[in-house]
Amino acid sequence: MEVKMELHKTLEELRRNFKSGTTRNASWRKAQLSALLHLLRHCEEKIFAALNEDLGKDPVESYRDEIGVVEKSTKHSLSHIDQWMAPKKCRLPLVMFPTTGEVLPEPLGLVLVFSCWNFPISLALDPLVGAISAGNAVVIKPSELAPACATLLANLIPVYLDGSFIKVIVGGADVSATLLQHKWDKIFFTGSPRVGRIVMSAAAKHLTPVTLELGGKCPAIMDSLSSPSDLRVAVKRVVGGKWGPCSGQACLGIDYMLVEGKFASTLIELLKKEIVKCFGNDTRDLKNMSRIVNKHHFRRLSNLLEDPSVFSSIVHGGSLNEEKMLIEPTILLDPPLDAEIMTEEIFGPLLPIITLNDIQETIEFINSRPKPLAIYAFTKDDNFKRRILSETSSGSVTFNDVMIQFVCDQLPFGGVGESGFGRYHGSYSFDTFSHEKGVMHRRFIFEVESRYPPWNNLKLRFLRMAYNFDYLGLLLYILGLKG
Repeated sequence: MEVKMELHKTLEELRRNFKSGTTRNASWRKAQLSALLHLLRHCEEKIFAALNEDLGKDPVESYRDEIGVVEKSTKHSLSHIDQWMAPKKCRLPLVMFPTTGEVLPEPLGLVLVFSCWNFPISLALDPLVGAISAGNAVVIKPSELAPACATLLANLIPVYLDGSFIKVIVGGADVSATLLQHKWDKIFFTGSPRVGRIVMSAAAKHLTPVTLELGGKCPAIMDSLSSPSDLRVAVKRVVGGKWGPCSGQACLGIDYMLVEGKFASTLIELLKKEIVKCFGNDTRDLKNMSRIVNKHHFRRLSNLLEDPSVFSSIVHGGSLNEEKMLIEPTILLDPPLDAEIMTEEIFGPLLPIITLNDIQETIEFINSRPKPLAIYAFTKDDNFKRRILSETSSGSVTFNDVMIQFVCDQLPFGGVGESGFGRYHGSYSFDTFSHEKGVMHRRFIFEVESRYPPWNNLKLRFLRMAYNFDYLGLLLYILGLKG
């Protein structure tokens, strides 16, 4: 009861502070974004240590995926915020004369950001950048599965940012449930589809708009690249994109690969060599790989391999070290399509490779499953690219690389269908946390009597011409030359 009362008091305070109008000022927004940059720069080593404690991330990986990406987003927002905040003039049809129109972005109010455990810094702070840029008051609820990072955020944010409008609330599922009982002006959730449904259901009670950044089984299509150098680059990008980010615990990472059967053995051999190059071949002490987050997820992943028909499909790896919470990069060739490893999101360092007779069959294969967060396709065939774009649906499509779209502020990031909905990054983050208010300025001259009763056929004809933008007819009507 005490926790609930304290939360209620905190949220009421944030709402009162938001109503003061402080966050509507560009100066406040810029000051908070600048303070966030100072936090990232001054506390880099503390962030590295927390990420290592929670997930075993190397400082280079941590900077690439957690700190650098937020610094980049924050600088981008600082350099564009005046432009984003400015009213956007609208060209109105002549029939509206003398009227002007504009679209005015305004903050939504008090927003709740649920971050996740696999990228516990960037996926808490990147949405925060958008929420601040749009002028909102914000509550961040970090994942309790990354406790060191959650504690660090709770300690650092009040020191660097304005605690009257931005707060971090830590705790477990009970705290999240309590937060969801309250009315918010926006909820931004990153996590699993299962929890996303809970969030959406709770939000519906208050008609709260929601952005859901979920996941799904993201496929990578590997066409038969004729150039050996292109193939080597493609394999390096697959290995880096599958096992590099948080040991495959990434919603945007490759879940499985699709390849023609005749090309599978060549691909597997190249993947093996690149895996050893990146992570070493000592399964007791893998280098440059994050840990599996906890025993629950470790056992979930190990259970995927226990099915005899799945285990027999392993062509590389498969070693597990529960003491160190490490799983060797593992490749499986044609596991059963009805096995759990092919029906549920893997979210770990296991890579099934599915063979097909013709690479064009990948489109039907992908379309037979829920819409993924991303499709990756390594191909130089422009016709095939066009088919992928026009005949499949996914949150994004990236050709000849993996996950690089996430760090591009000029592109929207988000899912579709079961992989989520809503989008953010760059101006799309600003839009996500804003309401675009249509504003019309009308004068008291040039009254159109046909708008008002009593009705007659002349007024009906005038309205027909007006709605069809028949300006010549309207001019003749006004001059009395057309009845």
